[in-house]
Amino acid sequence: MKNSTLPNRKIGWKWLATLFLGALSWISAYYFLRLRRQPPWKQHALPAGLQEQDSVIEQGFHIALDNLLACIEPRSLPGGEIKRVLCAGQRNFREPWARDLSFAAFGLLELGHFDVVRDSLEVFLQFQTPEGQFPVKAYSTRIFDRFLYSLFRREQPTQAPLKPKYISGHRTLSLDGNLLLVVACLNYIAKSGDGEFARQHGEALRRGIRWVESYALNGDCLVFQDAYSDWADSLARTGEVLYTNVIYWKALHDMALFAGKFASDEETAEWSLLANCAQEAIQRNFWRADLGYFVTSSELENLSSSGNLLAIAWGLATPEQGDAILETIKHLGMDWPVPTQVMHGNYSRKSIAIENRLAGIPEYHTRGAWLWLGAWHVIAALSLGRLPHAQDLLERIMEAVLRDKAVFEVYGQDGRFLSTRWYTAEAPLSWSAGMIIYALYALRQVSTTETI
Repeated sequence: MKNSTLPNRKIGWKWLATLFLGALSWISAYYFLRLRRQPPWKQHALPAGLQEQDSVIEQGFHIALDNLLACIEPRSLPGGEIKRVLCAGQRNFREPWARDLSFAAFGLLELGHFDVVRDSLEVFLQFQTPEGQFPVKAYSTRIFDRFLYSLFRREQPTQAPLKPKYISGHRTLSLDGNLLLVVACLNYIAKSGDGEFARQHGEALRRGIRWVESYALNGDCLVFQDAYSDWADSLARTGEVLYTNVIYWKALHDMALFAGKFASDEETAEWSLLANCAQEAIQRNFWRADLGYFVTSSELENLSSSGNLLAIAWGLATPEQGDAILETIKHLGMDWPVPTQVMHGNYSRKSIAIENRLAGIPEYHTRGAWLWLGAWHVIAALSLGRLPHAQDLLERIMEAVLRDKAVFEVYGQDGRFLSTRWYTAEAPLSWSAGMIIYALYALRQVSTTETI
């Protein structure tokens, strides 16, 4: 005898499938309708009066300034408080990132925008964990949504409150971001003289360093890291990496200065001892006199510009080492045509994140050139008394900015900003715009001093 309920079951499954597909179609239609209602994203317009400037450097400065200020906007926090924050960009990265903010703040402070720097830093301080970890970024738009808004050239919505993200896209921790926020806070205190901020957040800064040490410090005063966990987060470089350890030393060095003003002599001595230990370990483990630069790590002997240029600019490298590094960078052509390329040497194909290879930008963190690195290149040259060299570097940076009418994220070896079918470099990028301004202020100060 046949089962009389079978046809009813078939009808039931068909009904459920139809209902599911209908609901999915409705949700998709509603999503894309909401997406299409967002204003179209437009390339940032050039600032007024640009042609009145009498040099490439001054014209480029006004574009960088306009780009930087365009990335400042009010954003809400979970409790309803409104903060004026610096976003990393306007198209893909319309949200505050720890690294981007920390470097861009150097330029904002030169411009006197202490309120924006303070507000932006306090967003990360509010989201710091009890153990001392800062977020990688504060965001309100998911990565998939962000991609679609960019693909359909729509502005990202900003109505939702910011919330913290503590893990990177590669599921790693950001040691350099944590340390850079400490450096940025201490730089803000030193530049603004904001004693209230110092007293209110001093312990948070101590925890910020100690969190990194508890997670990654080895017995040789150096920190070690996992793959894809520093600023060059498309590269699987692991262990003790120069760039991260130079920033670790800088955080210790600046904490010693902070303690000398706001804490005890004992704490000052403690931070100074740790800073000296880290500096000696960096010199011992990374410097290669035969190559003329600090190597990237014990496993990678290539020249990474970030760690080397910061070591010069911040005074970790000796003047003799600094001269050798700059000569080597110049000899290898890393400053041409756009200053400055990320590294010289090869990474294996498997060491480059698959999404970068699929997007057609494997050079993003290898032979790509970033203007924030070019800015530190300018400052490094100035610190060694190489004024003509610094002027030449800054002029070529500004030529790229003026040609493209914006500060772009990253440039290829042909000097053009990277762009493929699936990826176009962010513009404006506040990280580079802020650093360009900082470099120009440093150049003006040196030029004025030499004139006097």
